[in-house]
Amino acid sequence: MTAHDSGRRLGRATRNEDRKAEIIQAALEVIAERGYRGASLAAVAERVGLTQQGLLHYFPTKEALLIAVLEIRDQWDMASAALAGSAWPMEMMASLVEYNATRPGIVQVFTVLAGDSVTEDHPAREYFKDRYRWVRHNAVESLRNEYGDELPGGLTPEQAAPLLIAIMDGLQVQWLHDPEAVDMPASFRDFVKLLTPDDLPKT
Repeated sequence: MTAHDSGRRLGRATRNEDRKAEIIQAALEVIAERGYRGASLAAVAERVGLTQQGLLHYFPTKEALLIAVLEIRDQWDMASAALAGSAWPMEMMASLVEYNATRPGIVQVFTVLAGDSVTEDHPAREYFKDRYRWVRHNAVESLRNEYGDELPGGLTPEQAAPLLIAIMDGLQVQWLHDPEAVDMPASFRDFVKLLTPDDLPKT
């Protein structure tokens, strides 16, 4: 392979990645405007000037595109966490819940795919399996940084981490069903108060 051939291949790969990033951004916009059900491949393709068949060259299924959207969201959230150190402070977790309340379409995508992914051979199964693994790990570190090796109720960070994640994801489901009845950010802050002893400042 000549240097010229290598350069052309690199150029094609770069253009391909740029096009995929453009499609993901368009999908984020469509989801924000229309929600999960309205985020069809046809709607996204139209926004980037492609046919639906052309979009399938980059993302072969709607699930593949939506997983890419969630991966980008995770990268943004983790970049924010990196600014605060190796683990999320509880106050930052509360801020993330508040932020999620401003993007219901993305929360819909996450919740629908998370539920569907428990079935065998679902295309999002490995994404969620890996995601929950590192989310649990980060939650353990966050809880340990906040409370030490034992929480006020006696649980270890390892025991409490899955419960913390369950609260966050479960609140999202209730909020999506009835946002007027469930104030997701306030409810999460109420949960954090249960973890915080009276002699420490509450978030």
